[in-house]
Amino acid sequence: MTSTASTNDQYGLLKTIDSPSDLRKLPRERLKTLADQLRAYVLDSVSKTGGHLSSNLGTVELTVALHYVFNTPQDRLVWDVGHQTYPHKILTGRRDQMHSLRQFGGISGFPLRSESEYDTFGTAHSSTSISAAFGMAQAAAIKGENRWAVAIIGDGAMTAGMAFEALNNAGVADKGRLLVILNDNDMSISPPVGALNRYLAQLMSGQFYAAAKNVGKTVLKPVPPLFELAKRFEQQAKGMVVPATLFEKFGFNYVGPIDGHDLDSLIPTLENLRHLEGPQFLHVVTKKGHGYKRAEADPIAYHGPSKFDPAVGIVKPSTPPKQTFTQVFGRWLCDMAEQDQKLIGITPAMREGSGMVEFHQRFPTRYYDVGIAEQHAVTFAGGMATEGLKPVVAIYSTFLQRAYDQLIHDVALQNLPVVFALDRAGLVGADGATHAGAYDIPFVRCIPNMAMACPADERECRQLLSSAYAQNHPVCVRYPRGAGAGVEPLASLDALPYGKGEIRRQRHDVAQAEQTGTQPPRTAILAFGTLLYPALTAGEALNATVANMRWVKPLDVALLREIALQHDVLVTVEEGAIQGGAGSAVLEALQQEGLPRPVLQLGLDDVFIAHGDPAHLLALQGLDAAGIEASVRRFWAQQA
Repeated sequence: MTSTASTNDQYGLLKTIDSPSDLRKLPRERLKTLADQLRAYVLDSVSKTGGHLSSNLGTVELTVALHYVFNTPQDRLVWDVGHQTYPHKILTGRRDQMHSLRQFGGISGFPLRSESEYDTFGTAHSSTSISAAFGMAQAAAIKGENRWAVAIIGDGAMTAGMAFEALNNAGVADKGRLLVILNDNDMSISPPVGALNRYLAQLMSGQFYAAAKNVGKTVLKPVPPLFELAKRFEQQAKGMVVPATLFEKFGFNYVGPIDGHDLDSLIPTLENLRHLEGPQFLHVVTKKGHGYKRAEADPIAYHGPSKFDPAVGIVKPSTPPKQTFTQVFGRWLCDMAEQDQKLIGITPAMREGSGMVEFHQRFPTRYYDVGIAEQHAVTFAGGMATEGLKPVVAIYSTFLQRAYDQLIHDVALQNLPVVFALDRAGLVGADGATHAGAYDIPFVRCIPNMAMACPADERECRQLLSSAYAQNHPVCVRYPRGAGAGVEPLASLDALPYGKGEIRRQRHDVAQAEQTGTQPPRTAILAFGTLLYPALTAGEALNATVANMRWVKPLDVALLREIALQHDVLVTVEEGAIQGGAGSAVLEALQQEGLPRPVLQLGLDDVFIAHGDPAHLLALQGLDAAGIEASVRRFWAQQA
């Protein structure tokens, strides 16, 4: 497959499709050509912008078939997980916007209701599609509207309990038109795990059964008694041979598995399903990276690549990039596991993203990937902790939100020593608002028995992970995506003092300003996490004291008291939601200490922050050095 247009008509047919209504005007025999051009366009686009690739190459034919058969947007499509929707975006009027994918001011990498009427539901987190589509189907029935709701759910997303809660509810519905499509590509992000995946792995038997069934019906149909016998046998054999029984027991009519890259199978099947009554379940088999050999061979590497040349593939940089926080965690996890046999590593389907590949390889008996099941991951860790083990749960900040009840009830309430390594804390760049780790400080610090550390750099990350591991109660360590200031971690596993911060810059007394005859208020900046470094730069310009607070909870009240007694104005800086965040903790502590001071809280505004370059987004939030300095000077003017 080529990546750039070699002739003017490489995308000739695709460029005639500005909406699904244009697609539905095509004769069926031209759809294969359209699919080929669509796949080439996806590859070309993603190679120039970066983004999710393997999953989108695998959904090309399925996307074409769905928009061809169903009357979208009147019929609703809900994609799960939403990173597989690039072909959908291209066919629904956003082809010429693909150059802006996941960039500031451009289109989202996930379905976004405000972006298009064809994006019926936001699905950047997984396993929500069946619930949403069922809700849409029931709403249509209530309103007397004759339309379908279709949930397209990846096999990895089927491991989450919420998907089965929805199946349990939807399978007994006596109204509404719901179709669930299981996009079975044997891959979520990390390799799939669990009993359900083994169940779906019976596909070869299923294909054999499907072929034999069709032949048997053809041969026996002229002999009615034998045909009826074959049909009765089918009902018994079906559950033994193909992965149907589970979904049929939920009340769905199961069809499949069928080849998800064969339009001649997909389109007639979907057309037939449109005329059936009751909840329908279609099982399609696709291949991640289909049509691009490099992605087929390594779908994990091509899951979310940066820019690359499709003719060459992903090339490792000649000079090693700076060590990321994720890599720091992965190295710490292995080193601590060597020292302590009780350490257990747990991840909800994010082995690569959380930096646990080496740990899995070296300590396979102490590694658990529980699938896309964050609630289970947290309670599973709690169960292990009750037996004297030391679980470390590696989980993105945005995904810990999905297990909040378990965090409170199953870990904190019982005061169990579980360490939560919260990757992707703060802004995450191209993934945008759905993946931003903006809320962990407010929702963790209000829970009794919980503690939270905010390392300022790579060295502190390793040290504070050791501090968290040494505690006998639950502790979160939050750190951002990517690299930090580049401070090399120490080889030792030494911990930093629990609940203690430090002064990193001390203001110095200066003579009164010559022009005004006044001196700015004595100011201290209290930094939580990696924003310490822009705070230090701003502190130099402002002649302000700068404290590296390190811990949101327990807050270093002794250090805070010392700072408050020596300064007129305090400024808190955090890469998290202002409301209920670290700045709020400082205000609460000052009130309890009877030390009222003017406090300027700097952090993420009370809005959902869109996708874009992280440094640019931080600057827009006033959280770079220049923004911090400007905000403090404005605050000084207000206090004068």
